[in-house]
Amino acid sequence: MVAALALEGIRHAFDGLVAVDRLDLTVQPGELVCLLGPSGCGKSTVLRIAAGLEALQRGRVRMYGRVVADDRVDLPPERRGVGLLFQDFALFPHLRVIDNVAFGLRAVSGERRRDRALAVLEQVGMAESADAFPHTLSGGQQQRVALARALAPQPRLMLLDEPFSGLDARLRDQVRDETLHVLKASGAATLLVTHDPEEAMFMADRIALMRDGTIVQDGTPTHLYYRPADAFVAGFFSQINRMRATVAGGQAATPFGPVEAAGMRDGAAVEVLVRPDALRLARADGSAPGPALARVLAARLLGRTSLVHLEAHDRDGRLLHLHARMPGRFLPAENEFVVVALDHSQAFVFPVEPPT
Repeated sequence: MVAALALEGIRHAFDGLVAVDRLDLTVQPGELVCLLGPSGCGKSTVLRIAAGLEALQRGRVRMYGRVVADDRVDLPPERRGVGLLFQDFALFPHLRVIDNVAFGLRAVSGERRRDRALAVLEQVGMAESADAFPHTLSGGQQQRVALARALAPQPRLMLLDEPFSGLDARLRDQVRDETLHVLKASGAATLLVTHDPEEAMFMADRIALMRDGTIVQDGTPTHLYYRPADAFVAGFFSQINRMRATVAGGQAATPFGPVEAAGMRDGAAVEVLVRPDALRLARADGSAPGPALARVLAARLLGRTSLVHLEAHDRDGRLLHLHARMPGRFLPAENEFVVVALDHSQAFVFPVEPPT
């Protein structure tokens, strides 16, 4: 299958500072890929290079097998046939909604142009606002109009850069859900840039996680969450409890039992990373600490879950401050001891990283 988008060996620098380095990434037809990473990692630069908004310095960009940028070719954005959607929706304030959507359909005759604009507004649930001006719409409605405008020319590739970050939390959840279904119904391949791991897991068929200008892991949301390549990947998707240990017999000891340390030599210093969801708590009968007990420092209800702050000691006597997340209402009292069981599917062992 020919990739809808293929970025090959992309390297880009600003004033000598490398922003993207030897990056390879593909998006298949109909696939939604999220380019995820912290601020400043180079993900928006990658999208701008794909769109033709940033001149390619090194590498190659292909779209459906056609070279659109390399050391000899650099097609402008309007000749790449992509739909673009950014955090700033950039709607024309003096044009009605339907005229904003129809703006990119200049090659289509008047009546057909209006019909296509209305059809795509219907697709995003904004047909009733066709004659409204952008300033009369909410942020979520403006985002849907901007999406309709990007989809109107029926691009085979959509490029979205942080399109939901300007919306408040409740509206963001609703709009990204609607956007996901519209994009999938359109059949367009999509590359979406975001810094939000939850958003990436919600939207993506596949996630490419970036750090310092390179992709550190590429795979399905499930693969990255349960099989992180390193401590950075594990910690990017959730809060992490960190425990130091030494490998013995292929295992790393924790206060709540050993964790497999496959492929690591005995005596190696490692860090055991455990997600809060991996600490399963139950009320203890006694008050004396034991090998699978921890003392409660605080417990807070967060709506659908409870966050419990715990204190425990590792085998070397180091004091650990840990967080456990429990479903529903689980609020043990301060200084109460709780029994802790470990979910090994959310516990990871990595070599101790040298200080940077």
